[in-house]
Amino acid sequence: MGCMRFATPLVSGRLIRRYMRFLSDVELEDGRVVKAHCPNPGSMMGLKDEGVRVWLEGNDDPKKKLDWGWRLVELPHTCVGIDTGAANRVVVEALAAGVGGLTDYDTIRAEVKYREKSRVDFLLSGAGRRDCYLEVKSVTLSRTAGLAEFPDSVTARGTKHLGDLAAMVDAGHRAVLLFLVQRGDCSRVALARDIDPTYAAAFDTARAAGVEVMCLQCHVSSEGIHARGAIAFG
Repeated sequence: MGCMRFATPLVSGRLIRRYMRFLSDVELEDGRVVKAHCPNPGSMMGLKDEGVRVWLEGNDDPKKKLDWGWRLVELPHTCVGIDTGAANRVVVEALAAGVGGLTDYDTIRAEVKYREKSRVDFLLSGAGRRDCYLEVKSVTLSRTAGLAEFPDSVTARGTKHLGDLAAMVDAGHRAVLLFLVQRGDCSRVALARDIDPTYAAAFDTARAAGVEVMCLQCHVSSEGIHARGAIAFG
């Protein structure tokens, strides 16, 4: 389905701690301790234990405050992509390769403003077809073997997105919520209703209104993230 490759080779190390949501300290294999940006606002449940092996991407961009960005966690049986920003780049590649049910659109636009103070991840359009509003959610949580869950923390923003998608269906458009599972050890996706009951209720309302749900599983490695196929929801 297409692969998002990392721009520079990743470097491995051991996590010392993740703190202040967006910061982490990592000991590299050569003994250096570096500070890395953590591009994930969620709880990262099960992925931030001290000593876990992680993979960082270096950068020489003077505009960035930190020289390193945390990209992956290596668990015993799978790697997990923790960069929520990478999800859209993976989906771009998957759309180009032809994701089932999202093909035959002539135009794909990213980050399109709609509704009140919202941006949809992708707006797909084509002659003779309803516009498709596509919202992507990065999924990393797994508390039960084979099952991925979303969200891993309370997400008021995610709840708002569900209402926005439902409004697009009501206006005559198509709306799709795509769960991108950034790990290769899960064969289905479910809601973590205990973590955010408000999101779960909004999800049920949106789905009843006609918002479609799709789930894609990824193969994650230090070379890149590959969306390799659809998996079940529920």
